[in-house]
Amino acid sequence: METALVLQFALTAGLFSLMPGADWAYAITAGLRSRSIVPPILGLASGYVVVVSVIAVGVGAVVASSPGILTALTVVGSCYILWLGVTTLLGLKSTDGSLVTVAAGTDAATGPAAPTAADARRDSLQQYLHGMGVSGINPKGLMLLLALLPQFLTEGGWASGVQILLLGGIFILEILVVYSGVAVAARSLLRSRPRLSMAVSVASGLFLTVFGTWLLLDALVV
Repeated sequence: METALVLQFALTAGLFSLMPGADWAYAITAGLRSRSIVPPILGLASGYVVVVSVIAVGVGAVVASSPGILTALTVVGSCYILWLGVTTLLGLKSTDGSLVTVAAGTDAATGPAAPTAADARRDSLQQYLHGMGVSGINPKGLMLLLALLPQFLTEGGWASGVQILLLGGIFILEILVVYSGVAVAARSLLRSRPRLSMAVSVASGLFLTVFGTWLLLDALVV
């Protein structure tokens, strides 16, 4: 592979990862409400692992060229993102303004009781799967990478699938860094500011809800 093309892709993909979207909204929510940012961020990255793998083996092109399959994927993805946004907003309502205390997980005297190890594992798995769903079944991510990756392949070099996996791996490393930074920044800057924290969480929930609704209407309205 040509080094120049790899570096150009790294720069382009890095800029893409810095663009706020559904991934950012979920990363911010995870930073504010999850006990650990690791499961949700790994979930986001794993979703893109699936997307890159699908593109590398050629399935992505088949999906993109099949209107029925693409519409079905869009409906499923949009409904999931819409559901995640609505549940985020409903979860905020149940905190009754005590977002910081609930997210931190205090003892019975000051807030919710500490969860058992089984509860913690179940919550981590749930956060991981939520993150994987946000990125993995979002058709916009598939279409963007499907359009972006082939532009940086080296003709006459390694097999195209191998090159796509390598470039996709660079992108996934970049989003791990960026989304982890977003989650950590949200946690460190907003958790000590309950009102601002609530406002940002509401904005994230609204973004997911509106984005999911837009995707659904875009898929269903002819």
